[in-house]
Amino acid sequence: MMSSSTSAIFGLIFLGLANASVFLMFKLWGYPFNKETHKSEAPRSLTVLHRCLGYAYALLYIFMMWHMVPRLWSYQIELPPRTVAHLMLGITIGVLILVKVAILRFFRHFEESMPYIGVSLLICTYLLIGLSVPFSFHETILSSQTRAFSEEGIARTRKLLDTAELPTEAPLDQLASKRKLREGQHVLQRKCVVCHDLRTILAKPRTPPDWVRLVHRMAIKPVIGEPITEQEEWSVSTYLIAITPDIKNAVKQQRQEKMRTDEAKAAIEIASTVMEDGPVNVGTVVSYNETEAKALFENKCSQCHPFEDVIDYPPTSKEETVEIINRMIDIGLYLEEEEIETIARYIN
Repeated sequence: MMSSSTSAIFGLIFLGLANASVFLMFKLWGYPFNKETHKSEAPRSLTVLHRCLGYAYALLYIFMMWHMVPRLWSYQIELPPRTVAHLMLGITIGVLILVKVAILRFFRHFEESMPYIGVSLLICTYLLIGLSVPFSFHETILSSQTRAFSEEGIARTRKLLDTAELPTEAPLDQLASKRKLREGQHVLQRKCVVCHDLRTILAKPRTPPDWVRLVHRMAIKPVIGEPITEQEEWSVSTYLIAITPDIKNAVKQQRQEKMRTDEAKAAIEIASTVMEDGPVNVGTVVSYNETEAKALFENKCSQCHPFEDVIDYPPTSKEETVEIINRMIDIGLYLEEEEIETIARYIN
C-alpha cells in the first residue's frame, strides 16, 4: 500500500501536470485553427508536448486510482466526510478525462468545449489535492515532532511496558526500540485507518493496559483486508503507549481552548447586562474610552472585518451583539473579559 508521503508526492506531480497542460492549452488556442480540417497552426513541438502532458496526467490518475480504490472496499464503517469528498472528486476527474478522450477520438465537432473541460479538470485537481496533501504533510510534521522516538521517550515507554499487561512472550526490550516504534506507527497508518479515522483513534489518552486491550479487540474483529498479526498488535500498542503524552497535550490544549471560549461567552453576557442595565458597582465596571475601544477593535477585529462594517451595519440589539461576538469566539477570537466588554460597547 502506498505511504502517505509517497501519495502526497504523486499528488503534487499530478497537480503540476494539470497546471502545465491547462496553461499550455491556453497558449495553443491562441494560434489560428482550421475548423474544417481540425488542424492548428501551433508549432508541432508544443502540440506534442501538450499531448504528452495529457497522457502523463491520465496515466498517473489511473496509477493513483489503482492504489486508492481498493482501500474503499476494506472500510467496515461509513466513510469519513473527507474521504467521500475525495472519492467524488476522483470520480469527477475520471469522467472528465473519459469525455475529453471521447471528444478527441470520436466527436471532434465538440472540440470547442475542450478549454472548459480542461479548466474543470484543473479545478477538480486543485480541490482533490487540497483535501489530501496538506493532511499528509501535517501528519509527517507531527510524527517528526513527537518525543516518542527520543532516548528519553524510549526509556519511558520501556518502563510503561512492564505495566501494559502484554503477553509474557512479547519481547519488551525489542518493542521499546526506535525500529519497533516505527513499525507500530506504520501499522497504525496502514491498517488501523482502514476502518477508523485517525482522529477517532487518537481522540483521548489511555493507560498502557487499555491501549493493549483496545488494539487486541480491534485485531480479532473480522476484516476484509489484511489482518493485524500478533506481533503487529504488540508494536502498534507500544507506539500508542509511546505517543500518549502527545495525545494528553493535545487534549489538554483542546480543553483549555474550550474553557477559554466558555469564559469569554460568560463575559459577553456580563458585558451585555452592563450595557442594558447600566453599571451596578462602579469599581467592577471597566472604564470606557472610545479612542481606546476603536484601537482595540482595529487590533482584534478589523484584521478580518473592515472598520466600515461597524459604522454601516452596527448590531441593533443586545442579543445581536452577543450573537456576533459569540460567533467570532467560536472561530478562534480570543479576548480578555475587559476587552469583551469594551468591544461590545463599542460595536453597539
